[in-house]
Amino acid sequence: MTTTATASTAAAAYWEPLWAAGRRYRQLEDTENQLLGDHLGPGRARPALDIGCGDGALARRLAQLGYRTTGIDCSPSAIALAAAKAPGPGRVPLWQCMDITTDDLGTLPEPAYAVITCRLVYRWIDDKPAFLDRVRRLLAPGGICVGLLGAWEYTPPVLDAARLEEYTSRRRASW
Repeated sequence: MTTTATASTAAAAYWEPLWAAGRRYRQLEDTENQLLGDHLGPGRARPALDIGCGDGALARRLAQLGYRTTGIDCSPSAIALAAAKAPGPGRVPLWQCMDITTDDLGTLPEPAYAVITCRLVYRWIDDKPAFLDRVRRLLAPGGICVGLLGAWEYTPPVLDAARLEEYTSRRRASW
């Protein structure tokens, strides 16, 4: 299922023409797939959110692990690409066009998520403390945030709510 809302933000204005023109980004690697399985384990139908899902590879991987997954991206073309690909084994992800930094979080299908992923996203966020605060608000008690990042970018790879709050506070102080 795909929601048809269109994110109309500065981020969408930047990313949409790139996705629409056929630009593709670094594919999910076998090592990343293995680490997800090792660190997250079986989803047991718990909710997962993939922020900046692009073509949907990471969201589909979470669904294969058994998570009830929603993939979001600010680009309608990215969401259309994700929805057009075969879901693979496991649950079928939901796809939603939204900008995590500005859109209403209440439009998401779940009020909180056991797992939140953001792969190759954090680097492009202008207001990092606000982004981390929004992610923290969406993280269910006992949930974890997983950042799968390029070698040129660092953030703690797996954060529970307490560690995300500490990291957010430290980062906010440095900005």
